[in-house]
Amino acid sequence: MSNVEAGHSSGRNAGTGSNSRVILPGRTIGLLGGGQLGRMFALEAKRLGYRVHVFDPGADSPAGQVGDLGVCADYMDLPALEEFARRVDVVTYEFENIPVSAINAVAAIASVAPRGEVLHICQNREREKLFLRQAGIPCADFRVVDSAAALEVALNEIGGHGVLKTADFGYDGKGQCRIRPGGSAAAAWASLNAPRGVLEAWVPFEKELSVVAARSVTGEVSVFPVVENIHSNHILDVSVIPARVPEKSITAALQIAREVIHALDVVGLLAVEFFQLSDGSVLVNELAPRPHNSGHFSFDACITSQFEQQLRAVCGLPLGSVELMRPVAMKNLLGDLWADGEPDWAAALTDPDIKLHLYGKRNPLAGRKMGHLCALAETNELARAKVEAAAARLLARSRSASH
Repeated sequence: MSNVEAGHSSGRNAGTGSNSRVILPGRTIGLLGGGQLGRMFALEAKRLGYRVHVFDPGADSPAGQVGDLGVCADYMDLPALEEFARRVDVVTYEFENIPVSAINAVAAIASVAPRGEVLHICQNREREKLFLRQAGIPCADFRVVDSAAALEVALNEIGGHGVLKTADFGYDGKGQCRIRPGGSAAAAWASLNAPRGVLEAWVPFEKELSVVAARSVTGEVSVFPVVENIHSNHILDVSVIPARVPEKSITAALQIAREVIHALDVVGLLAVEFFQLSDGSVLVNELAPRPHNSGHFSFDACITSQFEQQLRAVCGLPLGSVELMRPVAMKNLLGDLWADGEPDWAAALTDPDIKLHLYGKRNPLAGRKMGHLCALAETNELARAKVEAAAARLLARSRSASH
C-alpha cells in the first residue's frame, strides 16, 4: 500500500500562506530555530544543493554549525527577523515555541511554511484540543479550566482521574501533572502555576504511537510508518519501527494523520502523537508542525528522511518515497550519559548496524538530548535489542574507569 496520496484542498488553497512556486536547489532556505531538528534539516538541504540561513537566539547552535549563515538574535527582534527574511527564498521552522509575532513579521516579506495559523494552533493545548474536537478527530475528553474551582468541577465531570496541562507550550512532560482519584484539585492547580490549563481525562493506553506526515503545496500527502514510542521520565527513550501493534491501530493512525494534516492545511510536516487503546483504537494526544524526535529513524532507514521531506514540501518539489528499507529502533542519548566521563563511542559502533548521530552540543546537561543511536536489523525486536546493547556499551568504559 502506498503512503502517498494525490493532493486535494480542504476548501482553501493548499498553498495558502506559503510558497506557491517551486524553489529549486541553489536557492536559500531560512530556518527559524537552531536545534538538532534544524541541524538534520540543514544537512539534508545542503546535500540537495540548497543554502541554509539559521535564525536562533543562541550562539553556536547545532543547526548554525552546519548552516551557511547564522543569525543570533531574539525572536522578538523584528528588524533582525525582517533582514533575515529578505535574504531567503522560503522560511520554515524546526520547533513550535516561536512567537507567532515572529512568524507574522517574516511572512510579511517571505513565504513561510507551515503558515503561522498552524503554529498558533499547535503551540497552545487549548486551541489544539478545540481544533481536534471541531474537526471530529478522536482525542481524550477534556475541559479548559482557569481556576482551582473550575478544575474541581471539571475533574468531577471527567470521572475524577486526569492529567492537568498548561495551555501554553510544554514538552517532554513539562507543564503537566496527573491527578489521581481522590487527589486535590487545589494542589494540582497551584502546581501548574499558569493562568489557564487543559484537563484531559485519564486514558488507560496500551502504547504510545506517532506518525509523521508531510503535505506539499499541491496538497499531496505522504505518511511515514507508524512508530511505537517508549518513554522514560516523560522523555522519549526508544522508538521501534514498525510499531508492534495490531493492523487496526496502524490503519487508524495513518488515516487520522492524513485527515489532520489536510484539516490544518499544512504545507510541510506534521507529527501526530497517539494513545493506542486495548481494543486497537487510537486517540490523538498532541500535534507538532515540524520534524519530530520519533521520526529520526527515517534519516537512516527510509528512502526519504523526514527532513528531506520537509524540504521537498516547503520548496514545492514532489514528495519522496517513505518506504522503510529495514526494521529499525532509535534510542535517545541524554546528557546523563556523560556523568562519569565521555561515552565510549567506538564500543557502541562495534556493531556495524549501529548509526550514531551527535548534535554538536557542548554542555551535556542531565535530560538534555545530545544525540541518538539507530540500529537496523531483520526484525524490529532485534533492532531494539541491538540499540539497547549499543547504548549499554557507551557506558562500559566510563563506569569501569570511575570504579
